[in-house]
Amino acid sequence: MIRLEDLAIFVCAADNGSLSAAARQHDVTPAVASAAMKRLEGELGARLLARSTRSLRLTPDGERYLQHARNVLAEVNAGRDAVAHGRRVIGGNLSLSAPSDFGRNLIGQWLDEFQAQHPAVNLQVHVSDRVADMYRQPVDVAIRYSAPDDSSLVALPLAPDNRRVLCASPDYLARHGRPRSPADLRQHNCLRYVLSDTLHSQWNFFKDDEPVQVQVSGDRTCDDGELVRRWAVNGRGIAYKSRLDVLADLRNGRLEALLEDYEGEPSPLHLVCTHRMCVSPTVRALRELLGERIARYLKDR
Repeated sequence: MIRLEDLAIFVCAADNGSLSAAARQHDVTPAVASAAMKRLEGELGARLLARSTRSLRLTPDGERYLQHARNVLAEVNAGRDAVAHGRRVIGGNLSLSAPSDFGRNLIGQWLDEFQAQHPAVNLQVHVSDRVADMYRQPVDVAIRYSAPDDSSLVALPLAPDNRRVLCASPDYLARHGRPRSPADLRQHNCLRYVLSDTLHSQWNFFKDDEPVQVQVSGDRTCDDGELVRRWAVNGRGIAYKSRLDVLADLRNGRLEALLEDYEGEPSPLHLVCTHRMCVSPTVRALRELLGERIARYLKDR
């Protein structure tokens, strides 16, 4: 395989008429430069330079190959400049994955605002509670609750203090009564959630910083958080949802918070990407806007 550094030494030697000069310009020893030429000529199966201890000239094969080598190096440098430019500006294509409830009910207006501020950004939004495989699917960044299980992913906080809240509709509570403790949930129809094929039937709470766990059951499960929320609003049972997902329902009375003497399970919201180098100006701008809007939404009454 031809190495770019070998091409660069060849072009530099041809331009300067000296392999030693090429070595100095590339800050390598003459022996390293000579080895680079031998590798390149070995890969091509042709002699490119006719050289002695005092002179150097291009062979006919070298003359034919020189412009191709220049073109390759020029394309590589142009690509490097394009990437560097792209990392300095806010724009281009951005593929974003978001959970169903958050994606359908909250993020739309904030993305409108983001694109109004940065019209050079083209968004592709995937709304699903299926956790996207960011190494196999065409997703640049993902909004996720809780820290990612994969330690190689980079998680940028959006709502680090968000928690789950136990809630039900006034109609359900009028028919079935209010639970007074987590243990009472065993007597209620609990709307359970499936994530990555795992049924979440153990609900965790905290009382005076001590964990309280309860195994719940019910007649409905779903892998879509938006549908679970709708079931709760329609009086089908008790839900244990991210506060962000049900805050509008709590504020307008469609749902009521339960067991408020207990603290809900942490459910921090993050913007996730695959590597630090993927945190481009566009991603940083999106994270800043979403973080500000979420904080304002949680404070608004």
